[in-house]
Amino acid sequence: MSLLVVGLSHRSAPVSVLERAALSTDGQIKLLQDTVAAEPATEAAVLATCNRIELYADVDKFHAGVAELSTLLAQHSGVGLDELTPYLYVHYEDRAVHHLFSVACGLDSMVIGEGQILGQIKDSLARAQDLHTAGRLLNDLFQQALRVGKRAHTETGIDRAGQSLVTFGLEQLSGGTAVQDWVRGKKALVIGAGSMSSLAAATLARAGVAEVVIANRTADRAERLAEILNEGTAGPARAVPMDAVADELTRADVAVSCTGATGLVLGAEAVAAAVGGRVPEGSDAQPGADGVPPSSAAGATLGGANARSLTGPVTEENCPLDLAAIQTGFSVMGEAAVAGMDAATLEQHAAWVDNGIPRPHSPADEADAIAALAAAAAAVGRIPERRRPEPVVEAPRPEPVLYLLDLAMPRDIDAAVHRLGGVRLVDIESLAEASADAPMAADVDQVRRIVSDEVAAFGAALRAAHITPTVVALRTMAADVVAGEIARLEGRLPGLDDKHRSEITQTVKRVVDKLLHAPTVRVKQLAAEPGGAGYADALRTLFDLDPETVAAVSRAEDSTEKDRGPA
Repeated sequence: MSLLVVGLSHRSAPVSVLERAALSTDGQIKLLQDTVAAEPATEAAVLATCNRIELYADVDKFHAGVAELSTLLAQHSGVGLDELTPYLYVHYEDRAVHHLFSVACGLDSMVIGEGQILGQIKDSLARAQDLHTAGRLLNDLFQQALRVGKRAHTETGIDRAGQSLVTFGLEQLSGGTAVQDWVRGKKALVIGAGSMSSLAAATLARAGVAEVVIANRTADRAERLAEILNEGTAGPARAVPMDAVADELTRADVAVSCTGATGLVLGAEAVAAAVGGRVPEGSDAQPGADGVPPSSAAGATLGGANARSLTGPVTEENCPLDLAAIQTGFSVMGEAAVAGMDAATLEQHAAWVDNGIPRPHSPADEADAIAALAAAAAAVGRIPERRRPEPVVEAPRPEPVLYLLDLAMPRDIDAAVHRLGGVRLVDIESLAEASADAPMAADVDQVRRIVSDEVAAFGAALRAAHITPTVVALRTMAADVVAGEIARLEGRLPGLDDKHRSEITQTVKRVVDKLLHAPTVRVKQLAAEPGGAGYADALRTLFDLDPETVAAVSRAEDSTEKDRGPA
């Protein structure tokens, strides 16, 4: 086995890098094709989700394989290799198997125990099979990963530890309130009709929203999803075209977006426009041009309380400057200019300045401020110790009237929406931060044991299968020897009747089978053990087997494997 995986995920890379490295479906297809065309790889599969991009391959050289797969990932993601490399992880042979099995069980997910990954693994295998890039190794690996994931969810309570990314995101939006209580009666907008968006729509419908509106670029898919929801839930669902999103957003209470778009689906301006006029009554704060309530900028200038605290009489307790006589504000950087005024004291105490006060607007203003500081220092005799500025009390943000959940990678919703008043946005980045503190269930340890056992069993089966072509070639050679000797016997005994010829043939075959039975059974057992790969080489050497015959058996088996569908 020469299985190699090179990838990056939410555990190894920041969301900003994952977002840039995300691959479209067409990008994944091109990556698979280029990987199998590269010299080190004979098979390839890509596992791409909202929080991971992994390239699996069967390679004949480890170091060359790592270099080639890393380069291909960089080329197809559009992120430079130098920038991408620090975030890549590499797993080889048994460690690669262990990694995929852990992923299939939800142990490596952003939300521990989530089961959506099984569908994504199945889709990855199907794509590799359709493109004929999955051979015996990756077919066996991915199908076994699906079985291991199903076993983990069936035999343990891992589902109690995790949930879907959709549910986790809705819990973050609800702020601790039970999702069913929080969404009941709300109007929901779901953008996209893929697997994640469909799950979001179904989750919201089951939770009791008043209405689910589905918007998708392909109208048929949105309409079909709406029909399914209407058949299975009490709440109404309807489909709308994508150009209706802006209008629907003005009526929605919660919106979930997960599309395959390469650019933003909802910009900050569009969201701000949808929220306009919807800030709860009784709140004086309104979003400004940048989405931040104007009151949050209080204290940024000398107006208000800060100015009053700086303009009192010159004493040792407060600033020695006559602020009314100079340009508003002065800079801490001006201290060096009064080095002649007892530099040691200036360095020890520094100038008393409010960090929130802007610097003078020109060198002349700066010079005037420094001169005033020097004059005041001369009058007082020293520079008073710096006093902490009064803390600025920011106005509270208004309660959200629109809740947004962005599950796309790259993101669908502009991150600037975080700054908008009246809006709460949860995206992959904030989910990653929240999931770091999520409790893990005790069942996780049991799943880890299942993974370890399955990895050992898969490795043993793979090593045993590795020697099968050699054993088949050996038995083929033995059959050819028997056939040759029977032909020679017939030449020497031309009068041999059919009955005796058949009896002699069967006897010789039984002798050969008995001689080969114990060695071939034992060599398969030995080959299944760690380090057993060398027994195939020993068998080929001892019996002088033709390497091409062994290779032909392997190619025939691989051809059969490529025709197999996912489990």
